Amino acid sequence: MVVRIVANAETDQASAAKDFLQITTCKSPDDDTVTLTTIQRCVDRGADIDATGTTWRVRTLVDNQPMTRDEAMGFATRYAERKHIPLVVGPSD
Repeated sequence: MVVRIVANAETDQASAAKDFLQITTCKSPDDDTVTLTTIQRCVDRGADIDATGTTWRVRTLVDNQPMTRDEAMGFATRYAERKHIPLVVGPSD
């Protein structure tokens, strides 16, 4: 399976999937040579609105872990392939 990678979720209409994997990276506030990665799976639950008023369920798979960009993309791509969902690459610092 080929994973569809969306570079900018705000401008790409193809990112309107009901189930996708999102990856964001940022520099560590303690060491600017370290890149921290967050990877989340986002699932639209349709009309099932939760207490916060959202229909999205977000499951964090990786939370601000030090990873190179290649490691993060490799992990996220393999997960997205296995689950048959698109991969959205968020803004990076």
